Amino acid sequence: MIVHVSAQGARLDAPEDLKGFKLLVTDGLQGEALARALGSAGTLEDEHAWISPDWLRQASGRAGDAAWTQGFEGMLAYATKKGWVNRDGAIRGHIERA
Repeated sequence: MIVHVSAQGARLDAPEDLKGFKLLVTDGLQGEALARALGSAGTLEDEHAWISPDWLRQASGRAGDAAWTQGFEGMLAYATKKGWVNRDGAIRGHIERA
């Protein structure tokens, strides 16, 4: 999964890829501009962002797909085990810049 963040906002690319997770930030966004562009997708913290699993489900367009949902829940369980999920349930995503 790639959360692509640009000046136009956040969108989810490759929702079928449940083995990888990152943010791809374009348009030179940083600081408050990046936080605004994230919108309801999540919040910014240093060089990571915390992404809402509810936003991911909605943005995937696959929330009604049982196989995708099972895979997504498995991804969340793995991320939780690794310490990449905060107490609010948001998933930590590393920021890469393009």
